[in-house]
Amino acid sequence: MRLDRNECVLAIIDVQERLMPVIHDDIVPNLLRLIRGAEILGMPVVVTEQYVKGLGRTVEIVREALGERYAPVEKLSFSAAEHITQKQVLIAGVETHVCVYQTALDLLAAGREVWVAADAVSSRTARNRDIGLQRMMSDGARLSSTEMALFELLGVAGTDAFRAISTLVK
Repeated sequence: MRLDRNECVLAIIDVQERLMPVIHDDIVPNLLRLIRGAEILGMPVVVTEQYVKGLGRTVEIVREALGERYAPVEKLSFSAAEHITQKQVLIAGVETHVCVYQTALDLLAAGREVWVAADAVSSRTARNRDIGLQRMMSDGARLSSTEMALFELLGVAGTDAFRAISTLVK
């Protein structure tokens, strides 16, 4: 099974102002690559925000990268699965062991295909990130990286999209 840009959505989970300063890894560069890659490939993007009153909005740099496509889904439940309708989901965001994990779990239970961009998810601690990734894999999600996912979605070389994606990941 492989990622198909015609079946896939990029889900950016809870990359919010009050969360990101305490997140273990700097995932923002890879989030920006995924957002730009989704744009190049014509893929939809779903952005969620957990408890906005307490955690703030999506960080400014991500909002700017999304431009007119920034239309966040506000949620109180940890899982964002109810807001995602596509067959395939490429997930990025925070926290790996809470909202990313519960979203993946619910999507898998609903029969969806889930890929996790492992270099574009994180938690407040490396241990929680690693446990979240392990649990998602054992539950049936597939791990990928930003670059791996973009080239898998691309599928072929020699196109304008290939040149744009190649430049993006350099």
